[in-house]
Order: sequence, then C-alpha cells, then structure tokens
Amino acid sequence: MVTRRRVLGAALATTGASLFTAAALTPLLQARNAQAGTRAANAPHFAVPLPQPPVLAPVSTSGGKDTYALTLRRVRKEILPGVSTEVLTYNGHFPGPTIRARSGRPVVVRHRNALDTPASVHLHGASVPPGDDGAPMDTFAPGTTRTYTYPNQQPHAPLWYHDHAHHHESEHVYRGLSGSYLLTDDTERALPLPAGAYDIPIALRDARFDEAGRLIYEMDDALGRTTLLANGKPYPYLEVAARKYRFRLLNSSNLRFFRLRLADGSTFTQIGSDGGLLPAPATTDALWLSPAERADIVIDFSRYPVGTRLVLENTLGPGSPDQVGQVLRFDVVRTAADPSRVPSVLRTLPPLPAASVERSFELRMSDESGAPGAQGLINGKVFDHDRIDTRIRHGAGEIWTVTNPGTLVPHNFHLHLVQFRVLERNGKAPDASESGLKDTVRLLPGETVRLHATFDTYRGTYVYHCHLLDHSAMGMMAQMRIS
Repeated sequence: MVTRRRVLGAALATTGASLFTAAALTPLLQARNAQAGTRAANAPHFAVPLPQPPVLAPVSTSGGKDTYALTLRRVRKEILPGVSTEVLTYNGHFPGPTIRARSGRPVVVRHRNALDTPASVHLHGASVPPGDDGAPMDTFAPGTTRTYTYPNQQPHAPLWYHDHAHHHESEHVYRGLSGSYLLTDDTERALPLPAGAYDIPIALRDARFDEAGRLIYEMDDALGRTTLLANGKPYPYLEVAARKYRFRLLNSSNLRFFRLRLADGSTFTQIGSDGGLLPAPATTDALWLSPAERADIVIDFSRYPVGTRLVLENTLGPGSPDQVGQVLRFDVVRTAADPSRVPSVLRTLPPLPAASVERSFELRMSDESGAPGAQGLINGKVFDHDRIDTRIRHGAGEIWTVTNPGTLVPHNFHLHLVQFRVLERNGKAPDASESGLKDTVRLLPGETVRLHATFDTYRGTYVYHCHLLDHSAMGMMAQMRIS
C-alpha cells in the first residue's frame, strides 16, 4: 500500500533544497494513481498565455465606501486546453476577480450563494470585526445572501478571500473559491516600484484531473495533485519587456509547498510578504511559499536579450520533475523604458511592544501514515466550535511558540485578525523573507517558530489553524477569544 508515511518518508530522506524530492516520489505516485483507478489528463507546458483575473468594479462608491457584488456559482471553464471542467467560482471566474482597496476606505461585499452547499467567505490577513471574519461555522445557506464589511483600517497588504465553511472549505477552495484582495496605502503608492501593467498578481496552485479533464478531489490528496496552475491555467507563458516587473505571488494550494527559483539560477528581489512590504528589499535566488503565504518579488528582465525564454521552476515535490518542476515561462519579447526602481528602504515597522504572555502550540496529525480517519490536532485537541481554547486580554502583546513535532507531515500556522512578527525559526533569527508582517508561517517536520502578535484591534472570537486546508478540515483548528 502506498501511504503518506512511505511517500513523505522517502522524500524526507533527502536533504537540502529538494526536501520533497521528485525523483524519489515518481514510482510511488504512479502506484498511488493506479490504485485510485484514474488516469491523469496531460497538460502541455507553455502552450497558453498567463491570464489576469479581472479587477472587480464596484456597484457603488457612495457613502465613503466601495460596494461590490459577487455570486458563488458552479460553471464550466476551459482549464486544460480544449477541455471543459466544472469548477466553483466567484462571478464565474477561476480564480475569482481581484478587488483593489485602499487603507482607510471601507469595502462592502455582497455575496449571493448560488451553490448547493453552505459557504463562508474569509478575507485572509484582514483585521475585521468577528461578524465579518467569515468564521468556519458562520455560514450562509444556498439561495441566500451575506454582506461583509471590511473597514480596511490596516496598512497595505496582499490579502486574499476564500471559502471557510468548516468541512467544506477544503473542497470549496480546491474547486476554485478564492481570489485576490490587494489593499494599498500612501506608503506603498509613494514608492517608485513597477506599477500598472508591470505589477502582476499570480496565484499558484496544484490540481488533479482525470483523463476526461474532471477536477478530482479527495481529502488529504498530497500525491495526486500534480498539475500546476498559475492564475487558473497549466504551465502558462508570460510575454514580458526587458525591464523590471513586480509579481505578487500567492500560494492558493490546499497542501502543496513551493520553492521557486529562476532556471538560470539568477537572483531576484523580494520586497514583500503576507503583511505587505518588507522593511528593506532582500536579494535571493529561491523563495519558499507554503499554502496561503504571499510574496512580492521584483524580477529585472533588462539583463536578458530579447528572445530569451526563462522558466520559473519549483524544486519541491511530490510529483515528477516534468509535472511539478516547471511553473511558468517568461518570454522576453521587446525592450521598454523603465522609470521604476526598488528603494533601499521600503517601510518602517513599529517597534514590538513588550509581551505579557507566552504560549506554546503543537500542530500534529493523529496518524501520519495517511490512513483513513486521521485527525488534525492542536495541542492534542480536534476543533470544537463550542470550546474556547485561548483567552486573550485585549491590547496584549503575546509570544506564541508553535511546533510541528511530526516526522513526516509538514504544516503551517495561520492566525486570524492579526499580522504577527516572526522572532525565531528553530532557535535562530528568521531570514529576510520573514522579516516583515506575516499571517501564515511554514512548519516543516520538526520545526519550531516563535511569533509576536499584538491583539489591540477587535474583540471577539476568532480561529487559528493549519492552512493546509485539508488539515484544518480534519480538525487542526482552534478558537481564541479576545476580551
């Protein structure tokens, strides 16, 4: 039997960047797919252009706020070339349309549920009152409408919205219910960063298709989802000019971790993460993204001659190199003037207040083998809507130590309501990629992170959980009450 224990055990037997080594996993993936009785549809590489989800237009801008309307509905879309696939969407788009918002100006979103299951829409990374957070049990039924109000009383950040209805969230997001919400402010707008057509959001994820092109969902399917999508298309290409571009990357996968690099090994500049711009730009040749994490990067294509084709690679499995080793391709097709630049200082973060409380949390599976019935646990408990796990004094600064004590299965950790700061990773200071504000942080097997969070905005009950959504749907979620 091909189990998660065997597969991840083989993967973790290697070290270095290729932690989940594709070559080690290939025979196990083939055996797993044979057991499942499905054959995968093949997606050609670099055959379709990278699309851009439309920017949603408000239905009203009166009253000092922007009001939007979205309908959750089931449609058929062409994802694989020439094949129609049924997906779940916001307004018929896969992924959903982008909302562009400004700090200090509220946004109201009216959602109509035209699906046949309950839904709950969470604005990931946002500071909002509890009634507008899209809590897992705070759902709205098929045929009904729910209105969420987002005050936007926080700094710029690349937020995103997605379904959060407990026991449905994993499948709903997998089938398409997510979209970007880009919040900007005066600090960000004042910088001479690439803008307009040179500022491009890219949502990355994986998927599993059968030979008829149907999107196959199985809970905790870490092995079968080996077709990579960028903005809803498999392995697309993007025509670029020989100048700087800003790419806003989002890992919208349920389970997959990415480690991204340029195929020629050259460097690029990371300028932001979950909670907006970093204090200073960071030059790197590789970038980690666990599910729900975001990163803003700048790539300067002026160093390449027109005619260059440059692949964005992924160095992590599971999956064979031809399946998951290439994400998309940049085709340098023209020259262009470039007035943009990346300043040496991007923003100033406020000093951390003193922490009055320290807490510890363990994220683990009840069974790491992948056997049916496994549960996701935080501090040994499965999620219970009727239980408050953590009580927090409003205004308090706290240090949370979060550990993944497992030996095989990776996790990550997401806090609703607040952006936090990473103090340590495995006892050492975090690298530059984690030097800014965060709301989601990766935890590979055996890793520990220490976080500083300040709970000085809204009072109420919120959740924290693993954002490998299959894991949170299996119970790896808990509740905090701020009062």
